[in-house]
Amino acid sequence: MSKSSSSAKFEVAIVGLGYVGVPLALGFAEAGCRTLGFDINSERDLELQRGKSPFKHIASERIAKAIDDGMLEFTTNRSLLSQSEAIIVCVPTPLRSHQDPNLSHILEVAEGIGPYLRDGMLVSLESTTYPGTTRGEFRAMLERHSGLKAGTDFHLCFSPEREDPGNAMSKLREVPKVVGGFTAGCMEKAVSLYEKAVDTVVPVHNCDTAEAVKLTENIFRFTNIALVNELKEIYAQLDVDIWEVIEAAKTKPFGFMPFYPGPGVGGHCIPVDPYYLTWKAREFGIDCRFIELAGQVNRSMPGYVANHLLEAMNDRGQLLHGSSVLVVGVAYKSDVSDDRESPSYHVMDILQQKGAKVDYYDPHVLTIGPDRGQWAGCHSICWDLDVLQHYAAAVVCTAHAAVNYEELADTVPLIVDACNVVPKNRHARVVSA
Repeated sequence: MSKSSSSAKFEVAIVGLGYVGVPLALGFAEAGCRTLGFDINSERDLELQRGKSPFKHIASERIAKAIDDGMLEFTTNRSLLSQSEAIIVCVPTPLRSHQDPNLSHILEVAEGIGPYLRDGMLVSLESTTYPGTTRGEFRAMLERHSGLKAGTDFHLCFSPEREDPGNAMSKLREVPKVVGGFTAGCMEKAVSLYEKAVDTVVPVHNCDTAEAVKLTENIFRFTNIALVNELKEIYAQLDVDIWEVIEAAKTKPFGFMPFYPGPGVGGHCIPVDPYYLTWKAREFGIDCRFIELAGQVNRSMPGYVANHLLEAMNDRGQLLHGSSVLVVGVAYKSDVSDDRESPSYHVMDILQQKGAKVDYYDPHVLTIGPDRGQWAGCHSICWDLDVLQHYAAAVVCTAHAAVNYEELADTVPLIVDACNVVPKNRHARVVSA
């Protein structure tokens, strides 16, 4: 295989400028690599070209500085990808309506970048998927549209993203990077690239293994969240506080890792990734009973939370039907604006189906995006005591630090708290869910 041309304008190009792609591009640029960011979304591209961050947890000043230093460029011109030594793909891999994998985004990218591959170039896939995708469908599409052969003419690898938006510990440089190559030569090329931006690179046997690593990480979280959600239901019947149990249990210095209950699971990974494996396993006649059961438990949580409100209002001689209810938090986790797969929307759906008049408050999601069903285009209420006092009840689904829970508990008479953040010594009746 010929070596990548040292005259290439960019050392790396990032395809897909979302929650994974933007910090990845920024990380490589800050590590001294000439980096190109590519996305078909022209609005996102223009925003980044102006040095403006699309995400609250990434400072615009960092992007602007990388651009000013000449280390970072953004474009919607796909042909510029040919001027890079490596291309990293990090686009969504969602589920279809029946929880089967949707590889359309990565296959469209492979088709689009294929004509711009050159001898010696590296292509790295970071989008979460089932084992066999990189060496199978993704490779085949690249080869078909480039006329080149992976492992012979160009390098190919899989390296799972480990981005955790809003987590101060999620820093590209410091989080070890798993890499699996299509061939030994592909692995060597991939390790050489990632070592420029990451302190610790962890090579594994092949692409399939690297794909399995990411699924295992997220299935571990998915099943443990389901376990603690089930324990929450059991302990509630025994009049035991699950939150106190977890706080005490985690004082053990070995053999226990804390997971916390909530209204369900959300985000781009946890509710999605496990089903990539269960779908693939069916090809071999294997039923993933443990994972499927965890999914059933987690999917039941929005109903569990909504029913707690219904029962609490019945206890007070109030009807949920016709009552105004405020849902606090539609982001899928604390202190971020990401509302993908958020269980809050399921809670809102159920409450509305039961006849409640539902509004929401979220300081990070001021307007709900166009792909959120019936809630698309809705706006967060203004946090005002005169406004809050008109609600018969509130349901806390996301524990944002910016929310004044004491004011909430002093103003709204009934609160269902799925996050254990509302003080119980205020005026409101607070029900844990």
